[in-house]
Order: sequence, then C-alpha cells, then structure tokens
Amino acid sequence: MSTSPGAGAAVHPAIGRSIVAAGVRTNYHDVGEGPPLVLLHGSGAGVTGWENWHGVMPALARSFRVLVPDIIGFGFTERPEGTRYSIKLWVQHLIGFLDALGIERPVLVGNSFGGALGLALSLRNAHRVSRMVLMGTPAGEFQQRAASARSWYYEPSLAHMAELLRSFPHDPAVVTDEMVRLRHEVTLMAGGMEAYRKLFPEPGAAGETRTVKGIAEEDLRTIQTPILALHGRDDERVPPECGIRIGLQCPNADLHLFSKCGHWVQIERQAEFVELTTRFARS
Repeated sequence: MSTSPGAGAAVHPAIGRSIVAAGVRTNYHDVGEGPPLVLLHGSGAGVTGWENWHGVMPALARSFRVLVPDIIGFGFTERPEGTRYSIKLWVQHLIGFLDALGIERPVLVGNSFGGALGLALSLRNAHRVSRMVLMGTPAGEFQQRAASARSWYYEPSLAHMAELLRSFPHDPAVVTDEMVRLRHEVTLMAGGMEAYRKLFPEPGAAGETRTVKGIAEEDLRTIQTPILALHGRDDERVPPECGIRIGLQCPNADLHLFSKCGHWVQIERQAEFVELTTRFARS
C-alpha cells in the first residue's frame, strides 16, 4: 500500500508530470531544451521541487533542459507505506529518476538537503554526474540550534508558515504572501506533517544545540566532480563554514560567498545565481 500525495488533490502549481522512478510514482517538472540540469530541493515543511526552484526555472530553461523532481518523502511524490528514509534510499531514488528519463550525466544543482544528496551521489556514483552547484549544503560536522529545525514541530497555519519561511532568508521581506499560501497548501495536501516527521529524528528542545553531520571531510577529499559551492554569509540554517569546507576539501571546488544572504541563494540573489550557474554548467 502507498500514498500518492497528488491523487485527488486540488490543482497546485507544484504538481507537474509523473514518472515511475525506482518503483515510485514521482512528481517532477521538465522545461527547456539542451544539456540536462537537475535541480534538487531542500527540506522543510511544505517543500517541493517547484517551490524551491520555480523562480529560476524559466531563466535556466533558456540554456538547459531543466528537470525538477520531488525526492521520495517530499512534495507530491508517492510515499510507499513502511518506507524507511535514508540517504541511501534518496540516492537510489535519484538514480532511478535519471534512469527513467534516460539521463546519463547531468549537472546537479542542490539546495541544502539537495546539495547533500548531490554529494552523496557523487561520492558513490561519480560516473552519473558531470558537475554540481551546491548551495547552503551541509558538510562535515557543525553545530545547529535546535530552533533552526523548527520545521519538525510546525503545525499548519498561514501564520506559522509565514514565521517559518521568514527564518530562511537574510531579509524576511523576500517572503511573499503567495509563497506562504502555496507552501502552506502543500502541508495540507501532500501527506501532511506526519509524513514529514518520518523523514528526520526529532531535533530537541528550542534552546538546545545539536551536532549535525554532513558528508565527512575525509570523504569530501575524494570527490573529484567539479563543484561550484554557493553560500550565504548570513545563513543561520547551515553555517557558511560548511561552504568554506567544501571549497577547501573538495579537490575541484570553487566557492562564492554572498553578503547579506541567508539560506536561499537562488531566491535572495536570483540573477547572480542564474549567471554563475549557467556559466559553470556550460564550462
């Protein structure tokens, strides 16, 4: 038995095409023509591939075939009952998605969780990725305030969603009422918060800090894939030292730090993100 978050749901712009990937009915968007560029979303209450990337998809689609999946456990992709979520499963699902579309070696662009997924894929399956653009990506060990993981405790309401989303960027004004409404609707339509809480362990009390472990530094040193690491200098979710760590440890990594920018480089510095990503992906 499984649940299909999009089945019977009202129309939502995050609901796109559907394909079976690694045995899972997968929601995705496919726009543009050219070399394949796969955009991998972050985590958080109500996240989808479309929600993370729709602001830059049209610009990137002028140069690339842009593919934007909802990774299993998120958005409007099917959630088979009894699924045990892990980085191994997420990598398997991503490879299945590439295989289902006949994509051999795309450029991967990952935000936060999506960046960690890209690193994990490149670590064990380097032949399946040509280049990577990573934003706000966990790397090595770092301390995170449990309050930064407030998505786990989120209770659906427009007010709560607005409060949650305004904690991601440096300038909360980038969060619009439309963004709040659409992401709130996903939490009601796509499996709800019960489904989201199955993805990650409970982070702990609001005043506590916790140690978060991304890809270990010794593993980062073995990743030969060309990488462009982009990080907001004011990112309070994943500190900029993670981006610096990628830049220092990965042999073929370049790094760009953005001032007055938080966790959403692709939203907060949209034009620069598109320019840097396009130039790097073409090279």
